[in-house]
Amino acid sequence: MKRLIALLGLAAILAVAALAAVDIDAARKDYIDKYSALAISEMERSGVPASITLAQGLLESGAGRSTLATKAHNHFGIKCGKAWTGNKTYHDDDAPQECFRSYSKDEDSFKDHSDFLRYYDRYKFLFDLEVTDYKGWCYGLKQAGYATDPNYATKLIQLIEDYDLCSYDKGTVVKIKSPDELEKAVIMPSNYDEQFRFSLERTIYQKNGVACIYSVAGDTFNSIALIYDLFPREILRFNDLKEPVELLPGTLVYIQAKKNKAAKGLDKYIVSEDGESLREISQRFAVKMRSIEKRNKLKKGVPLVKEQELKLR
Repeated sequence: MKRLIALLGLAAILAVAALAAVDIDAARKDYIDKYSALAISEMERSGVPASITLAQGLLESGAGRSTLATKAHNHFGIKCGKAWTGNKTYHDDDAPQECFRSYSKDEDSFKDHSDFLRYYDRYKFLFDLEVTDYKGWCYGLKQAGYATDPNYATKLIQLIEDYDLCSYDKGTVVKIKSPDELEKAVIMPSNYDEQFRFSLERTIYQKNGVACIYSVAGDTFNSIALIYDLFPREILRFNDLKEPVELLPGTLVYIQAKKNKAAKGLDKYIVSEDGESLREISQRFAVKMRSIEKRNKLKKGVPLVKEQELKLR
């Protein structure tokens, strides 16, 4: 009799497990049906593969059933960070009662997730991958430290393959190039606008449509100004400097005035570390430092903090 009861108990446990598996599967399919169009829209806007967005959403939110997802519309487990000024909610995670971002609607969570990957430096290498390379993205997310789970990439890949999420990555043109591609200096073609052509044997590059060079050993701001027929104070102004500084080989030097806003697709930048230099960001995106200060209402002398969002256009 005891053996029979034990067998019946085991059967009941297995039946409950089977029902739970069916329930989870149904919840996942409902989640995909509900959010696939939004994931594709975000892919077109930001370049983050729809399969990655859906898989992360499924995993992080428990197919939309987690407390964070139901109460705070937070589908991706994104924590507040020092610079977050929006609504907050508190939840036990790696530590008790950690601060998580709270959104007014699901769409805001999906957009913030895309922007978090697109504008945060540690994820920028992902945008060198093809939008259809879901395995590369999964392993890259783990490498960049998106989650502490050592099996994070494997779990994402499993979801993508079990539910054919990669099908949402195909047949859709990504309209926005990656931030990395947009910021790379490209060699100007020989028939480019005359203002970029000089008689010297030195490659002229452009960032955000602004002519620039990379310094070589022996260069100074004064010598570069002389070569390109600029006033010394003019080249310093182009590079947001008041006084000359030492030019190490390979330093980016603008020989035209930077723009008031960044290139299309580079709407903002997320600060990587506390105290990151505003001038370095200005040089990187070829945007005048005072324009960034004005656009973001930054106070002089106040240092930037990690995960602070800076509008670039």
